[in-house]
Amino acid sequence: MSLPRNVSPSTKHRRIGCRRIGLTGAAALTAVLALAGPASAHSEVEADKPQALAENVTLTFVSEAESASAGFREVRVVLPEGIAPADVSLGKAPKGWSFKVTEDGYVVGGPALKTGVDAEYEVEIRQLPDAKEVAFKTVETYSDGEVSRWIELPGNGEEAEQPAPLLKLKAAAPGATPIAPSPSPSASPTAGSTPSAAVTPSDATATATAAEAGAKKDDDGSSTGLVVGGAVAAVLVLGGGAWWLTKRRASTGG
Repeated sequence: MSLPRNVSPSTKHRRIGCRRIGLTGAAALTAVLALAGPASAHSEVEADKPQALAENVTLTFVSEAESASAGFREVRVVLPEGIAPADVSLGKAPKGWSFKVTEDGYVVGGPALKTGVDAEYEVEIRQLPDAKEVAFKTVETYSDGEVSRWIELPGNGEEAEQPAPLLKLKAAAPGATPIAPSPSPSASPTAGSTPSAAVTPSDATATATAAEAGAKKDDDGSSTGLVVGGAVAAVLVLGGGAWWLTKRRASTGG
């Protein structure tokens, strides 16, 4: 290809070099974005009433699926200060999933979801705390045992790599006041229910020992009964034989 008269060979080489650098830079940016894709998966939380001291609030959690070979089977959440585990109840959840209160939060889970399906569920909160924002540290478990921990909190203006779901709250409404948290279910059993005593290892050992002793006693009793029964039968047989012999001798005159 012939060069324009006003373009020197050196100028052409510079333009080609710049074009190559531009293409290389675009390719590098594409690679960076591709690598950043999987890392962008995270856990989020939203509220229907994102306001401090709001009551009867519905929180919606979404955990983005990032495994290529397994689905979610469990999500564990640590509640922020100001929300008692007893003040949380399950709303909507994947089919078959159940809710369990823990000492510092709750666990929701059940049959493993299909690979690539996000875990989305709702919980009802009795009241949000009086704060500007609240974080819900989340640990996700997949059906193959893989665990994702979204538990890091923002600090010093730096963005966390594994950020915990963060809910920003508006200022409390005028006159809003905190309500007393519900007592822990373990500390206050339901009225009319009879708490079951915990079985300690020593109790279990004592129970097992008693059961073995009872079984041995039954065996010993059965053995003793057989011996006594056999002795009685022998006496009856010998007595019957002696009577038959005496009667035979009398009949023969002997």
